[in-house]
Amino acid sequence: MRNRAVWIMAALLAIGLLLAGCGGKKEQVIKIATQSPLSGGMSAVGTDIKNGAQLAIEQLSGPLTAMGFKIELAAFDDQGNPDTGVANAKNIVSDPAILAIVGHYNSGVQIPSSEEYHAAGLVNVSPANTNPKVTERGYMEVSRICGRDDVQGAVGAQFASTKGIKSAYVLHDKTAYGQGIAEYFKRESEKLGIKVLGFEGTEEKANFDSILTPILASKPETIYFGGMFDQAAVLFKQARQKGYMGMFLSDDGFDSSDAAKIGGDILLQGAGTYFSTVAGPAAAYPGTAKFQADFKAKFGSEPQPFAAQSYDSAAIVLKAIENAAVAAGKKVPTRPDVAKAVRALKDFPGITGTFTFNSKGDLEKAKYFIIQVTSGDPAKWSENKIDKILDIAPPQ
Repeated sequence: MRNRAVWIMAALLAIGLLLAGCGGKKEQVIKIATQSPLSGGMSAVGTDIKNGAQLAIEQLSGPLTAMGFKIELAAFDDQGNPDTGVANAKNIVSDPAILAIVGHYNSGVQIPSSEEYHAAGLVNVSPANTNPKVTERGYMEVSRICGRDDVQGAVGAQFASTKGIKSAYVLHDKTAYGQGIAEYFKRESEKLGIKVLGFEGTEEKANFDSILTPILASKPETIYFGGMFDQAAVLFKQARQKGYMGMFLSDDGFDSSDAAKIGGDILLQGAGTYFSTVAGPAAAYPGTAKFQADFKAKFGSEPQPFAAQSYDSAAIVLKAIENAAVAAGKKVPTRPDVAKAVRALKDFPGITGTFTFNSKGDLEKAKYFIIQVTSGDPAKWSENKIDKILDIAPPQ
């Protein structure tokens, strides 16, 4: 027994010496945060923004792991609410381990939250925020891999014109995103000779009777809604139920399978339902086949809109952190160095495209899609028909 005890002690000592010989080096934790609505009516898309980033971190952290870093996801629920987003942002910037953030879903949340990131030098790569102000402030810390509403709104109006539309009634949700894109749609429509019969904002989400009465009386050929699906789909459904057979048109805020849960086959009736978006279905991109399979295997469902863009956003910040760490002698880089490394990337190969940012943080060229709703089944939302794809440079 004594010999055995001596042998065990010797073995333990050897293990201890081995660990000491390895320097007993502890992995340094680097965190990448996400902010998106993980609860509430927009949680389907918001959760998959988080999931897309999570999958990228799991699959693409190898080079940083080899340097001795442990990469962790820090997911925050902004609830689609500006106040919540800003409160989360304050907590995010106070954690020195967080070197980047992927998000948000809503421009109205990103704009005030990113003031905190900017003040702290923390890089924010957005997969979904389209309001021009996101990048027009010229913050080094803020970049996006999607298009802009001043282009997207115009694309929607141009599409309506090609469909022979001569009159439109324009509504919006009174947010920075919804009102902004509705204004761009209105402006371009008027340039193209489309008569705008009305322009108003509403926060209504349940009963649109008082709003629909003057709209239907004016007999527009299309009703355009700038904002999110949880209002637009309800509005469109009630308009159809009141006999309106014209075309419905919206923006990428409509792009959620939950729109089909609300509207169902009613969205297919009359002249149909279309929306513009800066993020086509994942299947629209040649490089997403593996991502789609991996995503479904891990999370049990097809990726919602912006999940693939979130994967790419996380891939960009991972590469930037890697480059900045190498430049720092394989030490944890500073936040400003990571922000600079994001902008320094040229022709970065993602699954939804190849990315190079301009001096404002916009892509040198972004994709815009027009999508036709072709099924009232939420499970088939990703199979909606792509009517048009455009590659357009941002305004200078």
